[in-house]
Amino acid sequence: MIETMDDRDGWIWLDGRLVPWREARAHALTHALHYGSSVFEGERIYGGRVFRLAAHSARLLRSARLVDLVIPWTRRQIDEATRAVVAANGLSEGYVRPIAWRGSEALGVSGLGTATHLAIAPWAWPNYFSGEARLRGVRLRMAQFRRPSPQSAPGESKCGRLYVICTLEKDRAIAAGFDDALMLDWKGRVAEATGANIFLSIDGKIVTPRPDNFLDGITRRAVIGLCRARGLEVEEREVWPQDLARASDVFLTGSASEITPVREIDGRHYQVGKLAKVLIDDFAALVLREDAEDFGENDHLVDEPMGRAA
Repeated sequence: MIETMDDRDGWIWLDGRLVPWREARAHALTHALHYGSSVFEGERIYGGRVFRLAAHSARLLRSARLVDLVIPWTRRQIDEATRAVVAANGLSEGYVRPIAWRGSEALGVSGLGTATHLAIAPWAWPNYFSGEARLRGVRLRMAQFRRPSPQSAPGESKCGRLYVICTLEKDRAIAAGFDDALMLDWKGRVAEATGANIFLSIDGKIVTPRPDNFLDGITRRAVIGLCRARGLEVEEREVWPQDLARASDVFLTGSASEITPVREIDGRHYQVGKLAKVLIDDFAALVLREDAEDFGENDHLVDEPMGRAA
């Protein structure tokens, strides 16, 4: 029998208390279900600790602010709740999904009158691209949809409604025999995969797209730090599709994918080289030695708490 996400043993932190997993439910007329008015995070547990927990909680609050969603808990309260629910589930390794959403107190395009709810759910989940597929390198297809411009959507927010095109492109890529899709932005520049940032090795430099209106990943920042610690030059700049032909190594980064080499982008092949393998080892060492409260390369994500809603 397949274990579904709603039928599991364990605990979920919901609106201030731990509740049995199967009882953590929302109503069919929840605003977020109809209009995508939710923000969320993806976090990893290593050795019983959440990697850069404080930075993730701060980014959740920032995402909420960008879409006018008031989360009635502070960053420290979210940190404490995350530790509590990870401990309650007895997880030493795994994934954590905090999500805040507009509830069922009112329904319509306007979100006025709705309350903000917050759930934090951890579970055992391996790398997004697990097993041999990850070590061999994944295959990407060029996406048809593009990341929106800043005038169209607040792309720096990890908001549910912004992921519908990612779901479409991911599913289309899988149906075509690929592992994921590579998305361009509204100007035609290389942006990101559907749920991960991208890095390229070009002429001895590590190049990654500047996150103009897409997520500046926490794992992305950690990997930039690891590269610089090895004396590698990292350049955050505009990356264009023609740059893909100049790259020797390509890899993805994210909380779900960690560091995953890329072996193909739409028929263009790459050798999975030493660089990605070295960074995978460096990252594995980093997550075990770093204190869970360390912001590392993510100091820019530390915001003042929003405070409680009226």
